[in-house]
Amino acid sequence: MNEFFVALMQMFPKINTYLMAGALVFARMIGFFRFCPIFNRKDIPPLVKVPFALIVTVFIVPFLSPEKCLTECDSFVLSLLLNIVVGAMIGYMAQLITIAIDCGAEMINMQMGLSSATALDPTTSSQVSILTKMISLMGILIFIHLGGIYWLFKALIRSFEIFPMYASAVPLAQLIKMDMLIKMSSNTLYMGLQIASPILLATLAQDIILGVISRTAPQVNVFQLSFLFKPVLGAAIMIWILPMLMNVIEEYFMSFANII
Repeated sequence: MNEFFVALMQMFPKINTYLMAGALVFARMIGFFRFCPIFNRKDIPPLVKVPFALIVTVFIVPFLSPEKCLTECDSFVLSLLLNIVVGAMIGYMAQLITIAIDCGAEMINMQMGLSSATALDPTTSSQVSILTKMISLMGILIFIHLGGIYWLFKALIRSFEIFPMYASAVPLAQLIKMDMLIKMSSNTLYMGLQIASPILLATLAQDIILGVISRTAPQVNVFQLSFLFKPVLGAAIMIWILPMLMNVIEEYFMSFANII
């Protein structure tokens, strides 16, 4: 029994080191899960997210060699807060990629005149358009199919090389490249227009035709006809371009495969 306690006391410093490292990795995981796509959805309950983050932490910590990084620790509380911030920054940059799909879906929804066709979204606790929700879920499924979850965890593990868990200063120049951040932010509008462009052009042509009809036959109530034709034409165009739309979204996601 005495030998057991002696061995336990000898192991205690190592156990303490691994517990501190696990707390810091877990903090980064929590910040990452709060903003990154797929894991930030409210339909995934916290009782699933927290144990999953803990399991991933247990697998990651032994590969980080916390004994070598312990000498860099100045303040444990500061390192804990910085790890949460860094995890949130990585998750938010990954979220920018999927926001472009939602932007295009909102443009399509507004142009088709379906803004009033809303339903309660339990993931955001707000009213969202059915069409926007459908395209957003399609984008998430394509992201998962292409290995998006693997890209997310690859970026998270690589962040420990740029910003060690015990570091007391965030190297923003290495962690976030401003030109890449600007590109990802500008792609939100560019990709949204690329997704919605067929619907925008079709509805624009329809508005021109209805405008000509209203000038040639003022008796026709063009305003009421537009409410009937726009959703029908938009739905027909959506069904026609859906395979091409999936290819566009897939190519857009693949362009970030080696970045995040």
